[in-house]
Amino acid sequence: MPRFAANLTMLYNEMDFMDRFEAAARAGFKGVEYLFPYDYDKNQLADRLSANGLVQVLHNLPAGDWAAGERGIACLADRVNEFQDGVGRAIDYATALNCPQVNCLAGLAPDGADPERLQQTLVANLKFAADKLAGAGIRLLIEPINTRDIPGFFLNRTEQAASILDAVGSDNLAIQYDIYHMQIMEGDLAPTMERNLDRIGHLQLADTPGRHEPGTGEINYPFLFGFIDKLGYDGWIGCEYKPLTTTADGLGWLKPYL
Repeated sequence: MPRFAANLTMLYNEMDFMDRFEAAARAGFKGVEYLFPYDYDKNQLADRLSANGLVQVLHNLPAGDWAAGERGIACLADRVNEFQDGVGRAIDYATALNCPQVNCLAGLAPDGADPERLQQTLVANLKFAADKLAGAGIRLLIEPINTRDIPGFFLNRTEQAASILDAVGSDNLAIQYDIYHMQIMEGDLAPTMERNLDRIGHLQLADTPGRHEPGTGEINYPFLFGFIDKLGYDGWIGCEYKPLTTTADGLGWLKPYL
């Protein structure tokens, strides 16, 4: 049976962030994830997790100035020092939250940038991060993201992510496979997950079009959940979608799996 984690960045936006932990637990979630913990005191976050019996499944490395439109800095040669500092900050938070894995957003390719230099920078940064995180017992992930929602994002296909894993050569690096993003970019979801199962460390979901909850779009999620079970995937599936109405009203799809 799949294990589902509530993405608290996307779900329960009708309430304050710190109140979302209790709401997720009441709905039956056992795990949570969110984009970034860094605006909050790590001890207060840990208290919310403990008080509600929740596991912190995932958060991201620092990703630059999100409010200004940055979506990661790992491929940017002039931000290497900042990236490395961010790895240390992520380790600090993940350790306090007992979070077993963090995701690295590759970032946007600047106009006119040399793709090879972007690749070399990303690989070097991932080697650094994978090594530092391994020392703390934390796994590193990289996530392909669709270029419709985030034009110019450097990492956007499963095969590209797999080639980056090969280039980095670390057993502490895996793919975060977001079903929504990969349905847009390449489709062929079930065979792709099966082919890359040993390299996938985390799954996320949303339906398309709209990025709403399962059952609102074209993806056959009941089939996929059964298929994922048959594959033997034992990780979490992050529910990173925008509720069509309210979070609570849109959770009917989840009830058979709790």
